Amino acid sequence: MTNFTPEDLILYLYKEASAEQTAAIEKALQNDWTLREKLKVLKASMQRLDKIVVSPRTEVVLNVLNHAREQAAEEVQ
Repeated sequence: MTNFTPEDLILYLYKEASAEQTAAIEKALQNDWTLREKLKVLKASMQRLDKIVVSPRTEVVLNVLNHAREQAAEEVQ
């Protein structure tokens, strides 16, 4: 039996694994309950990551705007 790393499984989930590696993982998944569970956990994590919405804090946006305003004022002088 081949040992697959979490990285191998992530490549498989994102369909970036080679054809040979994909075939080997699919064959192993048929017989290896532990591998199926690991894949299940990674798949759930992947789905949660896809739902995350990231936006900058208001403080950060205001700092950037203030800096831009200061730079524009310096260029005018």
